[in-house]
Amino acid sequence: MTKKMILLNASPRKNKNTAQMLESVMKGAQEAGAECELIHLVNMNFKGCMSCFACKRTGNKCNGLCAYKDELRPLLEKILAADAFVMGTPIYWSYPTGMFRNVIERLLFPILRYDLDEKTGGASKYIDKKMKTALIYTMNNTPERYDLVNYGTILAPDQQYMEMMFGSCEVLNSFNTWQFPDYSKYDSSAIDVKEKQWFRDNQWPKDLQAAYELGKRMVE
Repeated sequence: MTKKMILLNASPRKNKNTAQMLESVMKGAQEAGAECELIHLVNMNFKGCMSCFACKRTGNKCNGLCAYKDELRPLLEKILAADAFVMGTPIYWSYPTGMFRNVIERLLFPILRYDLDEKTGGASKYIDKKMKTALIYTMNNTPERYDLVNYGTILAPDQQYMEMMFGSCEVLNSFNTWQFPDYSKYDSSAIDVKEKQWFRDNQWPKDLQAAYELGKRMVE
């Protein structure tokens, strides 16, 4: 049976770093035989959690799916029906984009019950969905500055919650990405363009290859 992968681009740009990483993931998955769909969230009109709590009402029929009906709702249904799910986002001002955050809220919160799981003692879930998932982060920071500004601490909860809801979640970071085709046209004297160029020439191809291998691995 053909496996299905849904990929979401949470960047406002549809053909730059984050999109290219997702395209490499998709290529790897497709070559491994998966059916893939890449969606650019910037094209969609949707909100984050509306705090209606319909998904927590006693006897609710949501079955782990957000009750709020907008353009994101059919996409959430596709994700929950898929075999693999990947979302990519650039890091803006130390955090993923608002689009990324809105999807995380709407995807994960409806799965969570406020009842205790008698076996684990932790929170229980409305559905037991097992799915390979991955989060891709592209960023201006170098690996050294990633640690200095505590990005690992900031980003860790999303991976943990994805693992909690779906059983697994890999993370792939791409550092010091190339933001502009010509830095001389921007106020960017604090940027080490030579270092940027080195990352673009030497590390970026490795990042794309790692994304390709991730996609292949997720559906094999």
